[in-house]
Amino acid sequence: MKKLLIILIIAVVNSSCLRVTFSGASIHPEAKTFSVQYFENNASLVMPTLSQTITEQLRDKIMGQTQLSMVRSGGDMAFEGEITGYTLQPVAIQSGETAALTQLTITISVRFFNRLDEEKNFESRFSRYQQFSSSANFASLEQGLVEEIVEELVEDIFNKAFVNW
Repeated sequence: MKKLLIILIIAVVNSSCLRVTFSGASIHPEAKTFSVQYFENNASLVMPTLSQTITEQLRDKIMGQTQLSMVRSGGDMAFEGEITGYTLQPVAIQSGETAALTQLTITISVRFFNRLDEEKNFESRFSRYQQFSSSANFASLEQGLVEEIVEELVEDIFNKAFVNW
């Protein structure tokens, strides 16, 4: 009886419509590949390494959290997009009209193509920010702030494409 139950469970799991990973991602069982095109930087203020950082971190996230293989282009799951904003703005205005904090915001536009289930395709804008003391030296903080923001952006993109939020 136990053997029959185990065989039945395995059969049901193998015949399901989605493959579920330990990351919580739901991926079409026939999906084998993904591609991430280089994210061009079209922001008015440009950080030279930002395009490469976003592109590589998204690739790394998908490779680390799924069993999909990366291809140059035309993957079963395909991502493309551009950086549309990289802005610094004062926040938390104090008396004397000075800002206690400055906010770095990065905005990207992403297009996702699921070639096996086109209902899952999307075009979305993602934006994240980090705040820091206005009295701090931005040049010394910039790399760390960007890394934190990019990590959040990549998580948002991954979740929208694979975790269906």
